[in-house]
Amino acid sequence: MRAVICNAFTGPKDLRVGEIDAPKPKSNEILVDVHAASVCFMDQLLVSGLYQMRPPTPFVPGTEAAGIVVAVGDKVTRFKVGDRVACSGWTGAHAEQMVARESSSVKLPEGVTFEKAATVWHNYGTAYYALIECAHAKAGETLFVSGAAGGIGLAAVDLARHLGLRVIAGVGSDDKANLARDYGASIAINYRSEDLRERVKAVTSGEGVDICFDNVGGAIFEQMARLMKWGGRLMPIGFTSGQVPSLPMNLPLLKNYSIVGVFVGAWLDKFPEKATRMNDTLAQLLAEGKIRPHIDRILPLEQVTDAMLAVAERKVQGRIVLKIR
Repeated sequence: MRAVICNAFTGPKDLRVGEIDAPKPKSNEILVDVHAASVCFMDQLLVSGLYQMRPPTPFVPGTEAAGIVVAVGDKVTRFKVGDRVACSGWTGAHAEQMVARESSSVKLPEGVTFEKAATVWHNYGTAYYALIECAHAKAGETLFVSGAAGGIGLAAVDLARHLGLRVIAGVGSDDKANLARDYGASIAINYRSEDLRERVKAVTSGEGVDICFDNVGGAIFEQMARLMKWGGRLMPIGFTSGQVPSLPMNLPLLKNYSIVGVFVGAWLDKFPEKATRMNDTLAQLLAEGKIRPHIDRILPLEQVTDAMLAVAERKVQGRIVLKIR
């Protein structure tokens, strides 16, 4: 089968499309003919050796795909051959076939395209886990999202709108601000041209935010640590700036706010039954049009390098999708 192959942790430019043996599902896995797969920031970190885990090389990158089930393991009960599904894993999505655990897969609502489905469960799963499981967000609370036009950030804005939160979107350009507003942000702050700290103070009447959903790390996280409300929840999601921040612990002490780490991949591994329920909930929201995944562009598999470089260079709004079949 055709697949993107990473032979060494030297970055997207050294990826190649080649022929490899098709994977075989284990007892708790399904085998999927992949029609579409998305490209996320984690994918380019992984092939560059910059992620916290390193799979044995060579490996096939890609965390999320959608397609049709062609085989099931003997312990699988929720899927059968012919089902249209979305599925996820640490690796393997950028290929003509992918194996995924039953608990990391979901049947697609009728009418949802493979391209759209390939962008949902990593993005919205992270947002759901962060806002509902970790932050216990309540309608009327104020949420700040950094990197708000990226895949996960935009999903957080969209889901927060559905939950009734007041969303402040942090972005790096005016066109990204417009997209964040279209998805439900009441306020957008371009932190490349505006003073983030002063703007957040101004739009919250000096009170700060209840929840901070930070994709960027570095200086953004350090500033937001000084802009939390009493009893707030400051959530590190990722570090797209490349800088892992440090925090003076008197800041959460003085305002009694919590720092809540969000690593959805580990949660999915530890609590597969909860993950299944979350996946089903997101499928229902998608079917009802209550969440709206955003596709930046669709490219052929052979342009995976271009896709990953665009993600790394912050030139993507929402997700890039690779069309495989």
